[in-house]
Amino acid sequence: MRTRLIGDVPVSAVGLGAMPLSIEGRPDEARAIATIHAALDAGVTLIDTADSYHWHAGEIGHNERLIARALASYGGDVSGVLVATKGGRGRPGDGSWTVNGDPRYIRRACEASLKRLGTDAIGLYQLHKPDPDVPFAESVGALRDLLDEGKIRMAGISNAGVRQIREADRELGGRLASVQNRYSPAVRDSEAELRLCTLLGVAFLPWSPLGGISRSALDSPLSNPLDSPLDCDDPAGGTAFHVIARRRGVSPQRVCLAWHLARSPRVVPIPGASRPSSVRDSAGAAELTLTADELAELDRP
Repeated sequence: MRTRLIGDVPVSAVGLGAMPLSIEGRPDEARAIATIHAALDAGVTLIDTADSYHWHAGEIGHNERLIARALASYGGDVSGVLVATKGGRGRPGDGSWTVNGDPRYIRRACEASLKRLGTDAIGLYQLHKPDPDVPFAESVGALRDLLDEGKIRMAGISNAGVRQIREADRELGGRLASVQNRYSPAVRDSEAELRLCTLLGVAFLPWSPLGGISRSALDSPLSNPLDSPLDCDDPAGGTAFHVIARRRGVSPQRVCLAWHLARSPRVVPIPGASRPSSVRDSAGAAELTLTADELAELDRP
């Protein structure tokens, strides 16, 4: 697997978004563990999670505990795996999401994540979403303090705009390691944020990266129904991705992830997966290089 950098840490060019393994419609634990193991077998060394990735009330940290069990039961070396988790959001169990950027809450959330992951320092800890009721600098200040105390090794932010990226990097003394925003062929609102991350040398982690692949992708045995077609605003979209996929003999999802990798050397997509076949297919995008003509075809209006 080719690698890219988050901070000074090399990670696989394609990561695993572990959220589908714990939220609504999640697989049973055996298949969830098998999916994480398949990712590791394929060379994936970045696993993205959050304390709020759970389904029912009262099971906060479900996804973190699942990942910890999967790593502990894996037969190979996991010393190079970077687990990136997040704090600052909650799920009451009714399908809704809450946000809490209070520095005291962020600190408590981080310390609880440390225990669930069974580590003395979290590799990458991210503020899940800016809280409109809390000054952003105060929320990021909690990350700075956790960095200074050695409880986290790198700090990132998620769902942030250009101004917030600059402010976070300032508050962290130039130590902002990553920005995780929604970005895909269908949702390109974060083009400016991606350009800024490239300029600053900050990793850009697109979540829901497969949005824009048409619903016909569901017919493929390699499709990822929890991530790709369900995010598509235009059910007729993704045609060029399918044409190139057929030409290359790969899945449209793999073409989509290769498109992400071509956007910037700072991009590390984190597609979700709920079955081993999906994660193996996604990992293969790291070895797929699209030509300039193919990229122009994919970006054509």
